[in-house]
This record gives sequence, structure tokens and C-alpha cells, in this order.
Amino acid sequence: MKIKLLLLFNLIIGSFFAQNFYDRATVQKIEIFFAFTNWDAQLDAATSTDAYIIADSVRINGIKFDSVGVKYKGNSSYNANNNKNPLHINLDYVKGKQDYQGYTNIKLQNGYQDPSMIREVLSYAILEQYMDCPKANFANVYINGTLRGVYSNAESINDKFNGEHYYNSKETYFKCNPIGGAGPGASVSPDLKYISMDSSAYFNGYELQTDFGWNKLVDLINVLNNDFQNIESKLDVDRALWMLAFNNVLVNLDSYSGAFRQNYYLTWDLNDRFVPTIWDLNMSFAGFPGGTGSGSYTATTLDPLSNSSSANHPLIVKLMSNPMYKRMYLAHLRTIVQEVFESQDFVTKANNIRTTIDSYVQADPFKFYTYTQYQNSLTTAVTGGGGPGGGQSIPGIKALMDARVTFFNSNSNYLLAAPSITAYATSNSSPSYGSSIFITATCTNETSVFLGYRFSKELKFNRVQMYDDGAHGDGAAGDHVYGAAVTLNGVNFHYYIYAENANAGKFSPQRAEHEFYNLTISMPYAVNGDVLINEVLASNNQYGYDANGESDDWIELYNTKSTGVDLSGLYLSDLSTDLGKWPFPAGTTIPANGRIIVWCDNDIEQTGLHANFKLSSLGDNVIFSNGLTIFDQIAIGAQTQNVSYSRCPDGGVNFDYVTPTFNAVNTCFVGINELEEAAFTIFPNPTNSSFTIKTDEKTGSLLISDLQGRIIYQANELADEQKIDASNWNAGYYLVSLISENGQIQTKKVVKN
Repeated sequence: MKIKLLLLFNLIIGSFFAQNFYDRATVQKIEIFFAFTNWDAQLDAATSTDAYIIADSVRINGIKFDSVGVKYKGNSSYNANNNKNPLHINLDYVKGKQDYQGYTNIKLQNGYQDPSMIREVLSYAILEQYMDCPKANFANVYINGTLRGVYSNAESINDKFNGEHYYNSKETYFKCNPIGGAGPGASVSPDLKYISMDSSAYFNGYELQTDFGWNKLVDLINVLNNDFQNIESKLDVDRALWMLAFNNVLVNLDSYSGAFRQNYYLTWDLNDRFVPTIWDLNMSFAGFPGGTGSGSYTATTLDPLSNSSSANHPLIVKLMSNPMYKRMYLAHLRTIVQEVFESQDFVTKANNIRTTIDSYVQADPFKFYTYTQYQNSLTTAVTGGGGPGGGQSIPGIKALMDARVTFFNSNSNYLLAAPSITAYATSNSSPSYGSSIFITATCTNETSVFLGYRFSKELKFNRVQMYDDGAHGDGAAGDHVYGAAVTLNGVNFHYYIYAENANAGKFSPQRAEHEFYNLTISMPYAVNGDVLINEVLASNNQYGYDANGESDDWIELYNTKSTGVDLSGLYLSDLSTDLGKWPFPAGTTIPANGRIIVWCDNDIEQTGLHANFKLSSLGDNVIFSNGLTIFDQIAIGAQTQNVSYSRCPDGGVNFDYVTPTFNAVNTCFVGINELEEAAFTIFPNPTNSSFTIKTDEKTGSLLISDLQGRIIYQANELADEQKIDASNWNAGYYLVSLISENGQIQTKKVVKN
């Protein structure tokens, strides 16, 4: 009987976790239990200091978590008189490592000023097609056993989100909302207007979510306003254009595009630039009463170039003043209108969501609108409801967007004739690593054509011009077939085409850069001796973080070959009796002389390479094999925290205990206390052509390598100032290393635009 009950329990638990926490087809069940009855008064009182109240426990779909932080959140959507306020639940606020399917922070909106109840979830369902954004669905919430109602449930933007999407889980990011909230009387906003180079001038307008980064934000704002020609070195411009296009089409004005210029995040990514992320969509589809900030407007006829001359919206003004960016923006805007709203795809999405939540809305005891208003909210404007301060007219979503489509199809900027991209091709559909190929595109009504490409999803796209001159694999000159040559120095080749004329632009695929064409680059399979275990860290709390922001233990593998290799069919293990313990996922590759990191955290559900075993800091084995034959094996002794066991040099014979070099050149024969801050400077950085290295070091050597580990420049003597010509280098970033006579390595990064 006990065995049957255990099996039943496992089946129930398994069914809960089979459902993704943000699956739009399911409604989550969240139960909050406080040990006191005046929980509402305590939560209200804590809002003045943005403090958490400790819940005795929280259950998510039956899974219990003890001692959880809970607080009310929101500005206009929160009110002490509400029976249903927005909630922020922090599972690991008291007890670290508590998470539900990897999620620790849960953000719940209360449906304030949204009779449809679906504005937030529907908006994210549309947005995810065009840029990285939070996942969202619904949760039915109970407090102390009493139903409080159905809430929209949007993924938190935090280290986990940033690591999964921007590959920098512990770097700078800002929540772009004024401290204390926006609205009448607010003296600042996160509008990206330049004030001064003093970072303190921006403290009240932006919320820094990490320990450092103000100088990076000030640098972005300065470049945007005063050195705009270099904006692509500081900002992911394509995602900014998608953000602005989305805000405009959906009349999402509780955003940068509205009066308060807020509700977005800026995250520093792996390419040393900020990436914008849209946040807080509960007032999209013209649910926001504050307007554009530039006088009166009508939601159905909001101009696509709204705020392009506003003194308070420098991001819009600057981007729209650049002819190419303006054409790209309008191309993105047309894509959203045509794919989502002309096609009526949004109605299908809306009805699917409404079917999922209908019974929950009907049973919600504290909803702000009646069930009849909810039923009619797609087609009919609703006045009233909305809680304290509500009462404005909220348009029906379908009625609004059908009118928007009609308006766009009569708008002169929207109707500008764009080029057509009728065909695209590669000269080799199965190229090998290091080979060169031509990409071609056939166009009409074009004057210029560009190729965007990159070699890994972590990297930014390079944009180069294509030519119709008969010399770039494009056939005859003047035949409207354009070509560009690319050397395949990576493991994947992602690309898109952009064509424009004097009036308008067109992308192929239309959702670029978010979507792209992919060409697989063939690599030989690794054989015995090609790849070695290069570095092992079995007690880590600061050298490397995975996509969840966790400083787990890791193994670094190093490719000794001058060509990339494929690790499919190979394994890692910590047991000689089970060589096939953890298989590398199919298609796992290492670039020429490159490295990869495998996290040893026994958490294979996480994004990235996560082994199904952990390492012991008291000593362990690491084995790399094909399941039958051992390719490499090392035994590590007891490890001090944050001290790794490393080959010196990379791929060499000898090992030593050193300061870790996560996914970078090993610090050969350097005692753990000998490393110092890199004592040299690089300027200008980023650079368009050349840069200078200035150092006080008198002896040693200089080594510059690219992301794939290839040596780009080497010098055996150091000078006080050394000028490096980078004019022929590919755009991207490079590692500059000064190597002293005793083997100490000091490394900095330089960016080539």
C-alpha cells in the first residue's frame, strides 16, 4: 500500500512539474499562508519602505515553500483600499536556493484598469515573436485559504532572465522606473536625457539592480545625446526599434513611448552594450490614461512617428533622425501590423487565453469589472470599474486594433513602397569551418542591400554591405542580385538580409534580428587527443555564473586543434565505473583552440551545459571519454574555495592550483595571491581602426586573441605605448593579454566596431 501511495505521489508531483510555470494554457494555483490575520494591514504598512512580510509558507501547485517574502507592488495599480493588490513573492528571501522550476521571484498583476483581464498576457504573447521578453500567464491566488482572484503572472527580469537571454547573469542592469513612481509631481523620469557626466544626477530616475554600473548608463546617455554616430557600440539598436514599434502599434503608452518614459529594463550584455527589455504591459491597448506626453492624441490614430520631435524622448528623436534607423523602425512596425493585426492572429490568441481563464474570472470575488464587462471587453469600450481612481473609458481590444489597421493603411509613412527580397541563397549549403562562402539576395525596388551575420547566438550581428557588381558571387553586374563574401569563423552562421531605398526598408526574414536564417557549419568529430580537461573548479562562489545567476562548480574543456570539433557522442563522468554518465548534447562544438564550460550542479533542466553530477571539494575524479575509451582523466585533490586546478599552459602537461580563469586563458604558474589588477590601459576603446596600449611594464610579451581563441597579434617585447592596427579585424571583441616573464597574465577586452 505504501508503495502505491508513493507512486501516486510521484505521479502527482510529476504532473505539476510537467506543466511549465508560464504555460499560457494552464492557470497556476498559488496559496499564501500568513501566521497572523492582519496580513493585509502589514503588507500595506510595508509598502512605504518596499519591505517584505514573511509568509509562514507558500504553496505553488501543491509544492510547499517555507518562510517566503511577500509584498505588495505597483504604483497606480496598488491602493490600500483594494481587496486585490499586485503581489511580489520571493521564494528564497529567507531560505536560499528555494525555487519553483528555477524561478524564485513571482510577479502578479491584479487586473487594474483592464476589463479584458488579458492585456498583459496577450501583449507578451505578441511581443515574444519580435524580441526577448518575459513569459506570462495566469495564477489563481489564495491567502490564508480564501480566494483573492485570478492574477496575470509575468516572469521577473532578474539574473536568471538576463543570463538566459543576454548571456550575462551577474552584470549591470537597470529597471527604468523613477524612484518613488512616475505621474503628476514626479521630478524625474528614465527618459535617457543627458544631464551631466555625474552619475548622481540620474539616481532618482533609474533603479540600479546590481552593485555597479552607473558609469555605463551615463556613457550610454552621453553617446545617445552627444555622440550618436557611435550608438551601436552602447545600445542594441535593433531591439530598441522593435520596442518602439511595438509600443506604438499596441498604443502601449505606460512605457518609454508615453508621458512617463518608463517601464523598460536596460541590461548589459555579453557584447558590452545595453539591451532594452519591455516590462509591465497591463495597460497596453490604450489602457493608460497618461497619453504620449506631447499633447492630446486619439488612440486609434496614434501616428507611427509620435514623439519624434519631443524634447522628452531623446531615444525616439535620435533614432528617427537617422534615415536608416527610421526605415528599419517602419519595417518592424509594418511587420507587427501585418502579421498580428491585419491577419487577425491577435483575436485567435485572445480567444485562446479567454477560454483558459473564463471560469476563473467568473469566480473571482474581487475583480475590478463585472463578468459581463469582461465578456464584452474585446469589442466594446468599458467605462467604470478599475478601483479607486478608475472610471476612464477602456477601449475594446479588437475594436481598437481594427481601427488601428484602418488608420495605418491610410498613413503616408506606413504606405511608403519598400523593396522586395524575392530570393536569397548561399554558395555552399554544407560549408566547413574556416571556409569562405557567398551569400546572395535577389531584390526589386532597392538602392542598397545589407547582410547581417554572426557566428553564435551570444554575439551581436555584424552588418555589411552587399554588392551588385559581378565580383561578389552575385552573377552579372546590375542584375539586382547582391552578394557578400563571409569567412566562416564560428560554429554556426546566423544571417538575415536588409534592403532599402530612399523611402522604406525590408527585412528577410521579416522578424530579424530576433529571427534569422541558420546555416550549420560542419566540423569534424573530436577524437582521442583533440580535447582535454583544461581547468576544474570544485568550490566556486564568484568565478563564473550560469544562466540562473548561480556560482556552481564547473569543468573547462580545451580544443587543442586549429579547427573546430564536434563533441557529439562523447561523455563526462566522475565515476570510472560509469563512463557514459553525462552525454554531451548533440551538436555541442568547440571552436578552434577554444573552450567550453560544463556546469557540475546536477541540474540538467537548466539552460546550457549542466552535468548530472556534482564535484566534491574534498577531492574527485573527472573523466572525458567516448563511453568506452578514456580520452582524458584527472584526479583533483582537496580544493580551497575559488582556487582551480588548471593546466599550465592551456592544453599543457602540468597542472597547478591557481586563481580561476573562467572560460579564458589559464594563469600559468601564478600563485593565487600574485594576481593583480591589469596594470595597462587601452584607448580608444571601442575603436574603429586602431588603438594604443599603454603600460608601465618593461619586460614580457603581448598577446591578442579573438573569441575563438585564435591569436590575432603577438609581440615578444613591450613598449610604453604600442599602437595596434585593427582596421582589417572583424567587428567584435578581443582579449588583450600582457604576459610577464614569470608567466603572470593580465587581460583586458577591446571592442572593434
